[in-house]
Amino acid sequence: MNFISTVYAQDQAPAGGTPPSQGGVFGMFLPLILIFIIFYFLIFRPQQKQQKLKQKMIAELKRGDDVVTNGGIYGKITDLADTFVMLQVANNVTIKLDRSQVNVVRNTSETQMVKK
Repeated sequence: MNFISTVYAQDQAPAGGTPPSQGGVFGMFLPLILIFIIFYFLIFRPQQKQQKLKQKMIAELKRGDDVVTNGGIYGKITDLADTFVMLQVANNVTIKLDRSQVNVVRNTSETQMVKK
């Protein structure tokens, strides 16, 4: 019983006679709006940029590019189509992959620059 009366006493107006100010509807939603803005700039926007870069990379694929697939297979592109690529992974071994499965394009000039 003592706990209930303590909670009730804390809910009363302060001794000065003025009730505590209520922020209104906007004050209630302001933290939610701020959280959404933070999520947009920290999560959604960078993810959209990354997706655009990957789509651009996939659109610019060409024969002779050294690539790495999502599954970790290294190979060289021997043929291209709208939806798939033919990837040479060893002598006389060519596999057909969905174009979206290409993860990284590793050109020989970039590889040499990294090794130096």
